[in-house]
Amino acid sequence: MTDIVALGAGRMGRGIAQVFAYAGHDVTILDFKERTAEDSDKLLAEGKVEIAENLKFLYSLGIGKEENFPVILGRIKGGSIDDADTVLGNAKFIFEGVPELLDLKKDALGRASDLAGADTIIASTTSTMLSTELAGFTSRPENFLNAHFLNPAYLIPLVEVSPSEHTDPDQLDKFTNLLKSIGKVPVRCSASPGYIVPRLQSAAMNEAVRMVEEGVATPEEIDRAVMTGFGIRYATMGLIEFVDWGGVEILHYADAYLSENLGERFKAPAVIGELIEKGHLGMNHGKGFYDFENIDVGSFKKQKMATFIALLEHLKMLPKAADS
Repeated sequence: MTDIVALGAGRMGRGIAQVFAYAGHDVTILDFKERTAEDSDKLLAEGKVEIAENLKFLYSLGIGKEENFPVILGRIKGGSIDDADTVLGNAKFIFEGVPELLDLKKDALGRASDLAGADTIIASTTSTMLSTELAGFTSRPENFLNAHFLNPAYLIPLVEVSPSEHTDPDQLDKFTNLLKSIGKVPVRCSASPGYIVPRLQSAAMNEAVRMVEEGVATPEEIDRAVMTGFGIRYATMGLIEFVDWGGVEILHYADAYLSENLGERFKAPAVIGELIEKGHLGMNHGKGFYDFENIDVGSFKKQKMATFIALLEHLKMLPKAADS
């Protein structure tokens, strides 16, 4: 199987090691920090214990087979900085997960890329820094990109893949195919602060806190609204897709009212007005952000609603029927 290295023995490195080992890959968690052999062994042992506990937790929820745990754990090896030459030299994919400090990233990426093979792909897993900046710390920027896993990395499907302008397209394809092969959902995004999900999360969480601050609702009421409305809706339909479903002009009218009453942060982006001028009002008009001209809209809506209803049924949240 592919040689995978999780560079850094912290939470992200352990999560990445677990998901690849679970999918059948041999993985090395490489402690890349100067420390005594005893301390390094202790840290790596703690990582193995944490992964074992995660597997037991998943099993308690009906996921996986307990008899496979020793095999999965056996695919995960540990290595110290003394092993770096051999481990990184043989790696096909390196996932850098050192702490979120620029100096540490610069040091780790520079040393790792010097030791890695000519075709080895190195992916940082930073949640804050940009691939365009980090690529400059590597000796082969064409083999570098960022892969933002959402915690817990061993469970959340999404990986936000952010190449730099130097990333080789073939290496990018190879990397995304690797992620798909283990059940991940790679989503490509440009190097932009917050990527996709953290940026959306920040906007939503700040607005929720503002509503608490303004006395609009209690924290409990806001969270209940999210869990029984907002969250369920967007678990089955994307935000942009929902704009097209309801109609681009509906968002325009809502934004106009909200921005007038709550401030500029609710002002509609210019592209909304541009779409309206073109008559691209969404699903029922053939075009919006998406092109629906060659799609059976009726069947599309039925499929979406079926998925939504299945989720509600699973959560025991379907409307209550009369006893007649």
